[in-house]
Amino acid sequence: MDNKCFIIAELSANHGGDIEIAKETIRAAKRTGADAIKFQTYLPNTMTLDSNKEDFVVKGGTIWDGRNLYELYQEASLPWEWHKELFDLAKEEDIICFSTPFDKTAVDLLESLGNPIYKIASFEIADIPLIKYIASKGKPIIMSTGIATYDDIVLAIKTCKDEGNEDITILKCTSSYPAPVEEANLLMIKKFAKEFNVKVGLSDHTMGNLVPILSIAMGAKVIEKHFILNHDIGGPDASFSMDEKEFAELVRDIRNAELAIGKETFELTEKQISGRRYGRSIYVNKEIKAGDKITEDNIKIVRPSFGLEPKYYFEVLGKSVNKDLSHGDRLNLEDINS
Repeated sequence: MDNKCFIIAELSANHGGDIEIAKETIRAAKRTGADAIKFQTYLPNTMTLDSNKEDFVVKGGTIWDGRNLYELYQEASLPWEWHKELFDLAKEEDIICFSTPFDKTAVDLLESLGNPIYKIASFEIADIPLIKYIASKGKPIIMSTGIATYDDIVLAIKTCKDEGNEDITILKCTSSYPAPVEEANLLMIKKFAKEFNVKVGLSDHTMGNLVPILSIAMGAKVIEKHFILNHDIGGPDASFSMDEKEFAELVRDIRNAELAIGKETFELTEKQISGRRYGRSIYVNKEIKAGDKITEDNIKIVRPSFGLEPKYYFEVLGKSVNKDLSHGDRLNLEDINS
């Protein structure tokens, strides 16, 4: 990842159970200008238990309320037998491909495929054995913090560093789907960078471009957003995912935001230097004969800036000129008797 924001298109469950849809989604992500396509690597039984007890039914005001966890993950999971073919396609398309593993067996699969980056999901940030195993692979780690306490984040970072892995990025995340704008709390991006001394970014579940664009001004260097080839595919994550047109607009807006942020410098750009000609300078306002004195009545500070700089105004008042000057002439230091 270079100094530009690293933009991730999250495939998640948006494959509709069809590998061809998954493949075309990779190609579409490349077309949008995204830097990476990200998967989630799990099986239903690596995520939860196959149980119909109340604990395993989603509730709490989510878009998945009433669904059984095992059945939900069964629908959403990306088949493991697809992974190699999809990784190979991403390589052909020249787009970075990586995944979020949810247990050690998923890490092992991804290691066999040369997975270059590991993502730790918000709901796994307290799974210290998993984080330890991932960190031991020595790859860059990106962690979402949607349900994390301060202590969760501290321990997760420490776990990585204890394994000798210091390439850590922490993402501000609101674990609501979709997430309300008023809960984005983007100031935490700056807080993360200062508090934890790591790279920072945003895993965004709000609708539209506003929140990710604002995150650039907060210092986000990674932005992740759910991506779907076509909303008609449906599925558990479709309602808060961006299609190709929307994601391409997001990438464009992020790149423009980066240009707008610029850098801390007083050095003028070429356009600013050129624009200075329309600043102000001292011009002769009324005819002045050689030997006459300069007064407030016969000079004036006006646009453009080809004459003497206004900072000399008080210095030249009362001094005489050494040649005739007419209305509209520039006043120059060489015209004035010392």
